[in-house]
Amino acid sequence: MTIGQRIAQKRRELSLSQEALGQEVGVSRQSIYKWESDAAVPEIGKLIALSRLFGVSVGWLLGVEEPPQAATPGETAVPETAPEELTETQLRMVERIVERYTAALPKPPSPRRRRWNQFGITAGVLCLGAVLISLFGRLDMLNLQYNDLQNDLAQVESSVNIQMGSATGRIEDILKAQNSLTADYSAELIPTASSAEENQVVFSVHAVPKSYTEGTEVKFSVDNGTGATIYTPGVAAPDGGFTGTLSCQLTDSIAVSVVFETPDGTRSTQLLERFDGLYSSTMPEVQIYGGEQLLWQQPNVSGRFALPELILSTWPGSTASAADAPLGQSEISSVQLGLFLNRSLLAWLEPCDAPEGTTNTDARYFRLDEGTSFAMAEETDELVFAAVVTDEYGRQAVYSDIPYVFSGGELGWLSISDISDHDPANWKF
Repeated sequence: MTIGQRIAQKRRELSLSQEALGQEVGVSRQSIYKWESDAAVPEIGKLIALSRLFGVSVGWLLGVEEPPQAATPGETAVPETAPEELTETQLRMVERIVERYTAALPKPPSPRRRRWNQFGITAGVLCLGAVLISLFGRLDMLNLQYNDLQNDLAQVESSVNIQMGSATGRIEDILKAQNSLTADYSAELIPTASSAEENQVVFSVHAVPKSYTEGTEVKFSVDNGTGATIYTPGVAAPDGGFTGTLSCQLTDSIAVSVVFETPDGTRSTQLLERFDGLYSSTMPEVQIYGGEQLLWQQPNVSGRFALPELILSTWPGSTASAADAPLGQSEISSVQLGLFLNRSLLAWLEPCDAPEGTTNTDARYFRLDEGTSFAMAEETDELVFAAVVTDEYGRQAVYSDIPYVFSGGELGWLSISDISDHDPANWKF
């Protein structure tokens, strides 16, 4: 088994969710997911915390030791401690081995022989203890070396990414200088208090042509991906350039350009700026909790999944503060939570009361009734919980959890997934 599989096995044995395990060791649910899917390896401090929680050694989690022995009645499994000492459980194990060995020996013929036997047993115990201490010391050394190697790899990857990003930036600058029709330009977003309410966005644009022929018509354009491009004429500026103001419907993909059309009919266009994610930034985001409950679900004999009753919740997301949104942010009017297969609705979850003992008033709770049934194709179909948020102005956005895929006979999370598409047009509900 891999490290991730061992962590998942022990977590299930303790009946812990990924979120609950994360709280126990001080990490997020996403970190637990990455560990269990082998997309990341816990740091040495977290490995030690996991070993203590699970009652196993760090060596077992790393796969360099045999599986832990089941504790006898009345005993509690104790994880490994520092390499220079044996745990109480290990000492008791050695004592039991010695007791069984002594009981199996024939009665010694003389006190002298008995003394030699006792000496041999004591020596054996000491040797066994020395071997265990040596093994634990070597294991800790391997852990440190492995952690150092991970850090070195992370540093190399970071250095390569920085160098690639720098090279890419230089290439873009060179291409822009070679292909640019302008000596200078700008396209700036103009924040307004009514952007979210009116679902409109305004830009101030400016462009100075590298060369200008008398009679050349200068226009600015904005394309928001809805199929209609909006144009506005440029107004001559004192610096020899042209300015303008553009307005369009708010979307998540907006391109602002300048168009030069010479008297002979030659038309040239240059992209000035691209604005992504503006619509989503004005929407109140939510996050979904409890979606990990479908992990390791298996189909029945007919090849279909029949789900148990589930309780999930949604919480205001990290962008819920309007101060972080350049155009301001609206308030939540309603939230619907659904289970989707390939982005098509399978079932809505019903709003329900908070579980007993829950005091957070920001959360909304939903119940999926027992018996929801569906079939999935292996490796291709994607199953996901997604929240459809409607804001105070009637606009909608979709926020999804990590998708599931049917692989290896059970449901598991995709190791790489993109959950950044919030456009309701790409969902069927």
